Amino acid sequence: MTHGTVDGTVEKGAAAQAPAPAAAAAAAGAGHHPPRTGRARRPAGARIGTWLGRGAVQAFLVVVALVWITPALGLFLSSLRSEEANSASGWWTALTEPGQLSADNYTALLADSGITQAFWNTVLISVPTTVAVVVVAALAGYAFAWLEFPGRDWIFLVVVGLLVVPVQVGLLPVAEMLGAVGLFGTIPGVVLFHVAYGLPFAIFLLRNYFAEIPREMLEAARMDGGGEWRIFTRLVLPVGRPAIASLAIFQFLWVWNDMLVALIFADSDSQPLTVALQSEMRQFGSNIEILAPGAFLSLAVPLVVFFAFQKHFVQGVMAGSVK
Repeated sequence: MTHGTVDGTVEKGAAAQAPAPAAAAAAAGAGHHPPRTGRARRPAGARIGTWLGRGAVQAFLVVVALVWITPALGLFLSSLRSEEANSASGWWTALTEPGQLSADNYTALLADSGITQAFWNTVLISVPTTVAVVVVAALAGYAFAWLEFPGRDWIFLVVVGLLVVPVQVGLLPVAEMLGAVGLFGTIPGVVLFHVAYGLPFAIFLLRNYFAEIPREMLEAARMDGGGEWRIFTRLVLPVGRPAIASLAIFQFLWVWNDMLVALIFADSDSQPLTVALQSEMRQFGSNIEILAPGAFLSLAVPLVVFFAFQKHFVQGVMAGSVK
């Protein structure tokens, strides 16, 4: 009896428990799904709006790029056309008639001793000015940021105050001073003027950038026995390379494209390319076969410099924008 009862009980228990998996499967099929993993899909309307917004931004950037590139393209094509072709039709006709283009204008430009001398004068003015401003500003910026000396903050305030002094204010006084020392009308005189007026902004820029360097880095270098010169050359300069590259680009472009200072401080033997082209326009009026290639040459060099240092320039502009 006991055995039969036990068997009957076991069989009933097994029969009662048997439908449990089927019930679980039915319950799972009734809508109890496991939670989904991964990123939820965005609605179609939101995706279309994002795509349209991105397309509008890209279209706007393309239009801006075309607005900036078109004058340079027109100048380049005009520099490759003859004076007769430029007088007869617009530069855009060269896009459908490439037979108009030739390098004769550049050959004539290189044969013009005045233009070629002005080009090298521009190089002799721009390169030393840029190097001098960057070197002096880097040294002064490090001193104002991390060295302790009497009157440091007051001297830095004076340097910042010089930023508001317009270039036009110092033209006549500096011209008289350079004339007294025999540098008026020479390339060194033009270089000194550009260096003097470029240093306030350069020192202000590099000082603020160097001041963002963590103090712990400099203290660790000093504890390792590094002197100030070693810290400056081995630590500060590599860290500040983006800001230094940006400063060098700005300074070079400003000096290369300058005409006001060169027009006053340079004579016929030391005039840069901007003044030489301006004198050609004044003398010959429509001397397009010289003016167009000369102007494009003056434009091409800054473009080459900018694209060569574009990576460092972007890093310098973005420095400090994010932590």
